[in-house]
Amino acid sequence: MTCLRPGGRSPYFPLAASGVTVSDACKTTYEEIKKDKKHRYVVFFIRDEKQIDVETIGERNAEYDQFLEDLQKGGTGECRYGLFDFEYTHQCQGTSEASKKQKLFLMSWCPDTAKVKKKMLYSSSFDALKKSLVGVQKCIQATDLSEASQEAVEEKLRATDRQ
Repeated sequence: MTCLRPGGRSPYFPLAASGVTVSDACKTTYEEIKKDKKHRYVVFFIRDEKQIDVETIGERNAEYDQFLEDLQKGGTGECRYGLFDFEYTHQCQGTSEASKKQKLFLMSWCPDTAKVKKKMLYSSSFDALKKSLVGVQKCIQATDLSEASQEAVEEKLRATDRQ
């Protein structure tokens, strides 16, 4: 006997706890950032409370400030997810050489001003997005600009570096 999910969907269809799926465009854009280095970032949103989809793609030469701007483009009450290919220099202890590091991080942006229902939808769907984007080095949850700032993000990414 095979058990099907509500609506007759196959039990193997990737769903979040909220029932939200991840579009193929999300996975394709992620691969273009991770492997091909075509873009600097991507902003995702949940379309019609059913599917995570691509909203904005940042050019490879885009700055972090542009990413933050696009993350908030929906308005003060809107949540978003963002994936950013972050570059910085790292100096190992005991050496004089600095090396360039790149880390992909996934951010859940749910401002305090968003409605509770929207925050719940985004937080319960975040896991499905994380599972579909294999290779993300860090996940960050931000509710205001101090948590999403370039300095705060860099500090969290550096904490995962070897000394």
